Amino acid sequence: MTGEERLPGGNTGGAVRVGDTVRRAAGPWTPSVHALLRHLEAVGFERAPRALGFDGQGREVLSYLPGEVVGTARPWPAWVYGEAALREVGGWLREFHEAVASFVPPADAVWREGGTWRPGLIVGHNDSAPYNAAWDGGRLAGFFDWDFAAPVTREYDLAFAAFSWVPLHARRVVSAEGFTAFERRPARLRLMLDAYGWAGPLGPFVETVRRRVGDSARGIRRIAAAGDPAYVMMVDRGVDAALDTAVAELADFPDE
Repeated sequence: MTGEERLPGGNTGGAVRVGDTVRRAAGPWTPSVHALLRHLEAVGFERAPRALGFDGQGREVLSYLPGEVVGTARPWPAWVYGEAALREVGGWLREFHEAVASFVPPADAVWREGGTWRPGLIVGHNDSAPYNAAWDGGRLAGFFDWDFAAPVTREYDLAFAAFSWVPLHARRVVSAEGFTAFERRPARLRLMLDAYGWAGPLGPFVETVRRRVGDSARGIRRIAAAGDPAYVMMVDRGVDAALDTAVAELADFPDE
């Protein structure tokens, strides 16, 4: 197909732009993700891609989200660390959770990292991080790359977003990405939680973040051991080890 533009990023698959659409390699989980995206469209949630089916090469076709992205930039763009981003992401996640609350996945739903839906859970994005965000005119246009969508609690989905945006990752990781204001992290976390509408104390929430991140590290190793090339690459790059470091460092995170 002519007119394909390789999009930046894409550590676990990559994507190309064709006009106002994005084409990505599909997986066994893609029909379940498309069911989720069609639900969001049906209930009027606008800040997510639209599922447009598959092309002649078997790739999934999604609508293109306009805006600036992190891509391969290091350090990350300044908008990632602005307080406006914390408010935007917190508000986006609350709106998304309200929109997805009525979604009941198909009985045969398959999720990339597993999981089974039951009442009380939502199907979260699970990777609402700066590298999956489109920032347009000072506003979050939405998140792309829904491959890791799966059933979780709202708090677990919020925990990963806070981990990514406050940020709460290992100091060596976020320093390389341009963040060093570690003393501001408690205030930044409270700002984001307030934007979401989560009013509990920071200490228990940070413990949830630690569990969520530890689960992610163990999941990467489990799927890599089963032979998935993308996860093998993540282990080779030390992604799981960095997550383990973050869990250890957060044990000393100050409460309010």
